[in-house]
Amino acid sequence: MVAFGNGPACTPHPSRSTTKMANIGIPTKLLHEALGHVITVELKTGQVYRGKLFEAEDSLSISLTLVTVTHRDGRVTQLDQVYIRGSSIRFYVVPDMLSQAPMFKRVGPNALKGRGIGAARGRATIMRAQARRGRGTGGGSRPPIRR
Repeated sequence: MVAFGNGPACTPHPSRSTTKMANIGIPTKLLHEALGHVITVELKTGQVYRGKLFEAEDSLSISLTLVTVTHRDGRVTQLDQVYIRGSSIRFYVVPDMLSQAPMFKRVGPNALKGRGIGAARGRATIMRAQARRGRGTGGGSRPPIRR
């Protein structure tokens, strides 16, 4: 099972615009990928809910159907449907098969291979070259030392 906690791009949810999908984190995307699958959710109170994921929101709130609730004292209850607020969830457990989801293709160790890493790399190279030539970082008022 793949588990992730309630903390801080893929198949878009039909009710959301695709322009917002770029700002959504991987846990939220994974939760949307799990729609229709049986997941397990543990709440901060210690209750465990297991059921079919019917709906998932960007706030990590979920709606489950055909739910089995295991209370902290061990009692088991069956519910037809339940809505759980995202802020009350400690963690989610989703099926292992979601680790093969297309959204993880770009996230691997070779995700940045062949791409530059931005302007900071060029700036660092320039600063090192200036330091080798005896120049400072541009913040001092002393004249350069002649050698």
